[in-house]
Amino acid sequence: MEKVVDIPCQARGVPQPDIVWYKDALPISPAKTPRYRVLVGGSLQINGLLPDDTGMFQCFARNLAGEIQTNTYLAVTSIAPNITSGPSDSAVIDGMSIILHCETSGAPRPAITWQKAERVLASGSVQLPRFTLLESGSLLISPSHLSDAGTYTCMASNSRGIDEASADLVVWARTRITNPPQDQSVIKGTKAAMTCGVTHDPSVTVRHIWEKGGTIIDVKSSPRLRLDPNGTLHISQTWSGDIGTYSCRVTSVGGNDSRSAHLRVRQLPHAPENLIATLSSSEKRTINLTWAQAFDGNSPLIRYILEVSENNAPWTVLMANIDPEFSSMMVTSLIPARSYQFRLCAVNDVGKGQFSRETARVSLPEEPPSAPPQTVIASGRTNQSIMIQWQPPPESHQNGPLQGYIIRYCLSGLPVDCQMKNITNPDQTNLLLEDLIIWTNYEIEVAAYNGAGQGVYSPKVTEWTLQGVPTVPPGNVHAEAVNSTTVRFTWSAPSPQFINGINQGYKLLAWEPGHEEEVTLVTVRPNFQDSVHVGYITGLKKFTPYLTCVLCFTTPGDGPRSAPQRVYTHEDTPGPVGHLSFTEILDTSLKVSWKDPPEKNGILTGYRISWEEFNRTNTRVTHYLPNITQDYRVTGLTALTTYTIQVAGMTSKGQGQMSSSTISSGVPPEMPGPPTNIAISNISPRSVTLQFKPGYDGKTSISRWLVEAQIGVVGENEEWVTVHQLSNEPDARSLEVQALNPYTYYKFRMRQVNIVGTSPASQPSRKIQTLQAPPDIAPANITLRTASETSLWLRWVPLPEWEYNGNPELVGYRVQYSRLGSKAGVLSHIIPDRQEREFTIEDLEEWTEYEVKVQAFNGIGPGPWSQAVRGRTRESVPSSGPTNVSAFATTSSSILVRWAEVAETDRNGLVLGYKVVYKEKDAESALHFWMVEGNTTYSVQLTGLGKYVLYEIQVLAFTRIGDGVPSSPSIYERTLDDVPGPPVGILFPEVRTSSVRLIWQPPGQPNGIILAYQIAYRRNSSSSTSSIVDVLNPSARQYTASGLKPESVYVFRLTAQTRKGWGEAAEALVVTTEKRARPQPTSRPIVPQEEVQARSALLSWEPGSDGLSPIRYYTIQFRELPDSNWTVHSASVSHEVTSYIIDRLKPFTSYQFRVKATNDIGDSEYSKESEAITTLQDAPDKAPTILSVTPHTTTSVLVRWKPPPEEEINGILLGFRVRYRELRYDRLRSFTVRTVNSSPSANWAELTDLNKHKRYEIRLSVYNAVGEGPTSSPQEVFVGEAVPTAPPQNVAVQSSTATQLDVTWDAPPIEAQNGDIQGYKIFYWEFKMQNETERLRTLFLPELSVKLKNLTGYTTYMISVCAFNAAGDGPRSLPTRGRTQQAAPSSPSFIHFSELTTTSVNMSWGEPKQPNGIVEGYRLVYEPCTPVDDSSPHTSGVSKIVTVDVKGGAPLWMKIKDLADGVTYNFRIRAKTLTYGPEIESNITTGPGEGAPGPPGEPFISRYGSALTLHWTSGDPGRAPITRYVIEARPSDEGLWDILIKDIPKEVTSYTLNPDTLREGVTYDFRVIGVNDYGYGSPSAPSPSISAHKVSPFYEEWWFLVVIALVGLIFILLLIFILIIRGQSKKYTKKTDSGAHSNCTSLPLSHGELVRLDEGRFPALELNNRRLSVKNSFCRKNGIYTRSPPRPSPGSLHYSDEDVSIKYNDLVPAESSSLTEKPSEVSDSQASDSEYELDPKRQKTHSFVNHYISDPTYYNSWRRQQKGVSRPPAYGFTQPDNMEEQEPRTQPPPLPPLPPLPPLLPHSTPSPLPQSQATLFRAKGSRTPTPSLLSHQNTLQRPPSSLAPGPATGFSSFV
Repeated sequence: MEKVVDIPCQARGVPQPDIVWYKDALPISPAKTPRYRVLVGGSLQINGLLPDDTGMFQCFARNLAGEIQTNTYLAVTSIAPNITSGPSDSAVIDGMSIILHCETSGAPRPAITWQKAERVLASGSVQLPRFTLLESGSLLISPSHLSDAGTYTCMASNSRGIDEASADLVVWARTRITNPPQDQSVIKGTKAAMTCGVTHDPSVTVRHIWEKGGTIIDVKSSPRLRLDPNGTLHISQTWSGDIGTYSCRVTSVGGNDSRSAHLRVRQLPHAPENLIATLSSSEKRTINLTWAQAFDGNSPLIRYILEVSENNAPWTVLMANIDPEFSSMMVTSLIPARSYQFRLCAVNDVGKGQFSRETARVSLPEEPPSAPPQTVIASGRTNQSIMIQWQPPPESHQNGPLQGYIIRYCLSGLPVDCQMKNITNPDQTNLLLEDLIIWTNYEIEVAAYNGAGQGVYSPKVTEWTLQGVPTVPPGNVHAEAVNSTTVRFTWSAPSPQFINGINQGYKLLAWEPGHEEEVTLVTVRPNFQDSVHVGYITGLKKFTPYLTCVLCFTTPGDGPRSAPQRVYTHEDTPGPVGHLSFTEILDTSLKVSWKDPPEKNGILTGYRISWEEFNRTNTRVTHYLPNITQDYRVTGLTALTTYTIQVAGMTSKGQGQMSSSTISSGVPPEMPGPPTNIAISNISPRSVTLQFKPGYDGKTSISRWLVEAQIGVVGENEEWVTVHQLSNEPDARSLEVQALNPYTYYKFRMRQVNIVGTSPASQPSRKIQTLQAPPDIAPANITLRTASETSLWLRWVPLPEWEYNGNPELVGYRVQYSRLGSKAGVLSHIIPDRQEREFTIEDLEEWTEYEVKVQAFNGIGPGPWSQAVRGRTRESVPSSGPTNVSAFATTSSSILVRWAEVAETDRNGLVLGYKVVYKEKDAESALHFWMVEGNTTYSVQLTGLGKYVLYEIQVLAFTRIGDGVPSSPSIYERTLDDVPGPPVGILFPEVRTSSVRLIWQPPGQPNGIILAYQIAYRRNSSSSTSSIVDVLNPSARQYTASGLKPESVYVFRLTAQTRKGWGEAAEALVVTTEKRARPQPTSRPIVPQEEVQARSALLSWEPGSDGLSPIRYYTIQFRELPDSNWTVHSASVSHEVTSYIIDRLKPFTSYQFRVKATNDIGDSEYSKESEAITTLQDAPDKAPTILSVTPHTTTSVLVRWKPPPEEEINGILLGFRVRYRELRYDRLRSFTVRTVNSSPSANWAELTDLNKHKRYEIRLSVYNAVGEGPTSSPQEVFVGEAVPTAPPQNVAVQSSTATQLDVTWDAPPIEAQNGDIQGYKIFYWEFKMQNETERLRTLFLPELSVKLKNLTGYTTYMISVCAFNAAGDGPRSLPTRGRTQQAAPSSPSFIHFSELTTTSVNMSWGEPKQPNGIVEGYRLVYEPCTPVDDSSPHTSGVSKIVTVDVKGGAPLWMKIKDLADGVTYNFRIRAKTLTYGPEIESNITTGPGEGAPGPPGEPFISRYGSALTLHWTSGDPGRAPITRYVIEARPSDEGLWDILIKDIPKEVTSYTLNPDTLREGVTYDFRVIGVNDYGYGSPSAPSPSISAHKVSPFYEEWWFLVVIALVGLIFILLLIFILIIRGQSKKYTKKTDSGAHSNCTSLPLSHGELVRLDEGRFPALELNNRRLSVKNSFCRKNGIYTRSPPRPSPGSLHYSDEDVSIKYNDLVPAESSSLTEKPSEVSDSQASDSEYELDPKRQKTHSFVNHYISDPTYYNSWRRQQKGVSRPPAYGFTQPDNMEEQEPRTQPPPLPPLPPLPPLLPHSTPSPLPQSQATLFRAKGSRTPTPSLLSHQNTLQRPPSSLAPGPATGFSSFV
């Protein structure tokens, strides 16, 4: 590479052309580039060739004729590197950017590498965060850190070599104001400290400069000023001259900073000036005040206070809240004749200023009193004096010193002059008016007077002098006896002038001499019309002397009596004699005895006795006896004749009242008989009339009638009580019974009484119910308790049932309530539930007292009202806000708010204070509250507000309960403006090497109206001090700065301006380079544990490379662990910070954080997540929820709560705190709070030792290790009433009847009653059916027993009892079991018929729906509906009533086989427990139904061996095809048909009978019946009779026995012992087999061999489940073993048939016969039969009667079995050993007309079958099991339909 290069260029032309050179299209100027020189010939010479010289060179030649050019390319290929401008030692401020220059030359272009020590910072392949290699080779460090200080080396290298240069970098810590001054408001004379704390590099000297209003403060100029080394400016003894804006400016080489704050000096307001008081010329009693506004002391005035001094009295506040805007006012309602002085002071938030100078004393003129004396009372003291009392006029109305009183009085209503009394002593307030007229009405007035004159008189009061007593007695008094009990008086009235009052009447007095204390007195009203007064005293004793007199009386008392006069009442007839009796009663005589009449009424002269034959007055005989005779023998009587005997006393006035009685001669009197024919009429609510027929009188007269009744509940077992008596009316035939209860059931009965005694009771009358009447009483025990803020809880004791007086369904209660003291209407509410005992009155006013009363009503009308009770609703929150709310901005950060009180009607309690609620208008920020305690302050200064912000303000009042409704509408007020905050959102969207464009948003805190923006920018270097400043209009949002130096860092400062000045600047850095990129992520954030708080944490990080575009802001995200999503906490964290306090975190919660940076290009990636941290615990945020507060005892309550959510506890829950206090509204502020701590797991607590009958407030809080959370809303509870805490004791249940249980119990323990027990609730239900059957009986009296009636018979009930008192129900007792007694069952649920033939039917029935006990059996009765002709051969069968008793609860079916063809039978059945219940009945007609098949052809029989084959031909199929055939058979000598074979296929016309199904040796008849869908058809004609016998098998022949014997002999010879034993055993076996078929002796047959079922479940009427006697007559008759003939009933049946009792009375019972006949007294006309009972205990005798016997020999067959031969009962109650589950079967469908069938038994237990009968009796797949020995619990299954397929065999009679 040459150092000098010549590039030739020559040109010719005329004129000679000029040569001009260009490089890369730019002209080459040798003056600017000395290395380039144009030689003389035009060539270009380049000296010191550099790599930059590479390029395109052009040579232009020009003259006037034209221009020509040529070009060449010069490539500089290799030059050693050279650092032409290396780095220089520099200093930079921490956080700012710096460029270390390194300009090089060389070819190829050198590669630049920057190093610090051995660490490569930036190169072509390496770039660390914050270190950027610029295109020029310079190094940009942005931002710089303190750790960046050191030596930096720039190394340039290419293929030709290496060059390097170094420089030292010093990094100063940035000087920052970290503790800037704050706006302050201080009180005058106090100290103000303006802080200006700075952080800076220790090597840098910092200078603090304070300015005020732009002027530098010279601290040394005043001793009040002091500047601390740390920059704090102290100002002592502040005064108004210190007010202003102070700026702290810090200068240093480490940077400059400044902050400003405003100082406000407040002081007490000055006293108002020129306060003048003058009398008003237009208004009386008014003084006008005027004043000049006072200086407010740099704090807005809140109010003025006006004080007054009246008559030199101490100063008192007259008005304490005068509007601060006022400068004049009128003081009204002053008192005349008093002098006043006034003074005024102003009040601001500093305090109360000085009072103004007192006004001159102003006196009001005196006036006459403007009000009368108060409380004028007149009362008569004597009959000639009246006492007057009064109180002075109110002091405010005396209008001057009182000098005395005037009393004016006169006679009321008379035109007379008034009299005056002048009282000159103003202290005297009473006067006794004397010397007045007796009993005279006076009008009285009182007036006060002062120096100005007399005031107004009081309203007139009228008063009488007191009455006097009459002073003279009535005149002309005369008394005489009118009759034996009455005295007549006549008299004249005394003169009115001597009465001395109001004549209230006269008193007539009479008394027996010597008995003055026993006076008979009659009051007679005065008669003002007649001159002679007449009066009577009645009811005196007959024939008795009396002293009499008359007096007149007035209200004060009686006048003098008239002179006594002696009077004798007249003689009269005597009363009845005493104790009439008869003794020594003979046929012709008797003795009559009596005693003197108790009331002789005169001189007894004798007795009259008479007797006569009863009702024959012509036979009367009368005798008169002397008065000493008291017995008499009556003779000459006729024997056995009834006589009426009468005895009476006699005086001179005649015969007295007769005492009579009837008696029969020779027959002593007897006990009477009961009355009869009781009828009831004239039924009213409280009385009825009974008509009756007297009963037997007991041969004497009736002296008294007694009426007894069952009241309320009428029944056989109910109690009878005497309700009425009627005496001495022997001929009564009706009587009125009174004093009954309305709407009550009664049943009456009567008794009659004679001299012997009382008769038995009559038959009860019909049950009647008295008429309804309104209730007689009001509900009792009315209590009223507070329920809530708008409701009251009313409780009462309901009316007892006997007080309903009407239909219980219409009984209810009416609640009437009204607001106490209000004129509003009365409200009421209807409660229709008669048993309701509480009601909550809703929709009431808060904190208001109400009066409530209750009445009961029924369908007739209402009863009386209860006594009124009073109660107050609970305190609530105010329902409206304060009124007259206003706001006034005082500074840029404070607002003064004023308000007035809440309207009284809306306070809803005691207002404890106010809260000012404010927030920025239209902002989503939370509401702020400023609390003002107390109800006396109505203004507050809100401070710390945003500047020039429009606030929405409301005020609310709060009570003990909580916050009320805020005032409405909201008011709006804006704080004053101030200098703005910094603009925000500065970004540089376009950056070039020489220009940038920036954009921004207005300040977040404009603090006023933005008037302009100012931009200042400069290079970010310590040497650059000058800035370029530009001012923009307020609408500008962008700015372009040009002329910048490439690859340089610039600082832009943007400031906004309001009318208050320029605000805080916002700074931003920018690098003039086009090589910008997104920033690199920050380092992993760090959260030091010591910086972790409960709700905040300090996060710090190291920034990454800014990508040559400075960071504008950071975004911080957080997430809750373990699995929450990331959430942005802040997206505008300043780019200047590397740490940030994250607030709004949840206490005791784990978090992770991450950070991302954002520059002008975009966002970085998020940093790595920080390590997980857990915030500290904090006090809980939420209170527990109180679920209930219930009284537990009379001095304790139970509090139950639900804890707050776990996330609101903010830590580990340590427990709950219960606060409670007694509510005393008179001392609401001074109360004692008691606290109860509870464990963290508790959810209830009991507060004990409370005061009775007091209201308590209860609050609840939760606490953790940090502290206690907020308290819950208060809950109120009334202590003193609590529900019983224990159930009733010793509950016992006694069964009384089938429908009644008697329940008794003891009261809960006294300590658990918690008050008076008001009653009990009895809950009862059927066992295991509580939800479906539970019922309630309530007793509203504290009785300890109850009778539960109308229960179900023989049913187990569970009974539980609880007590209740006024507070509510206590706990229930444990259920106690009781069972009602047995009763008659209900009727069986159904009757069903099936298998109907011409002579038989299967009958089944259902169990009673209500068994009411243990069903012991059933009684079935059936009879033909029409008479049956027994003589007709076609109507053989039952012709009269048949009664069958079925023992036990099963089976529930029976087969009846003794019916006559074509006859309709009535079947009736009823169940029995203790007694029989009602019947259910049904009719059925025998014979084929319509549509049934006709008879098949007459069958014939063929025999093959011992097998019999029956052949027949098909008959008429009827209306439906034949589905099967049935074979019936009967023993030829018995005559009863029974089914032998069923379910023979329809196509079969012959059937082979197995001889095992027949009894050997018996002759049988057979017939065939066709069956189709309509039922059984007509039977065929009987087959010829044929005998059943078997062919003996070969092994029973003689020759076979001989062979066996020979073979046995041979074996004996071969094997002596074995063959001998074996031969004997075989021989014995042959004898046994032979005997089984040839002898009458047999082993006992199993039940399965004896019993067979038709259709598998119906026992035939002829069941034979007995073991047969070896002496059976059939054995004797046939010579072979046979069974007993068919019998008509199972062992559990009892039959009675008139046929048997008639036809076989003459039979001689066979030996040991089991036939027993019950004696019967029933006559033939009663249509009942002889009955035969089966004794179930007699198991060794036959126990049934066959009433179908046609051969007397059958009768002898019923004999006792041989001893030792056991026999099972017919249907025993034992379980067989081997139980087999029956085969599955399908229930065939029932016929449509039949009733529903009983349910199938789930399991049946068939008996084992004999092996030889298996194929005949149980065909495979048979649906019908053989009945086994049934257990007691089993129920036999219902029979299948008559059309259903059944077993192949089932002929029970012949097995």
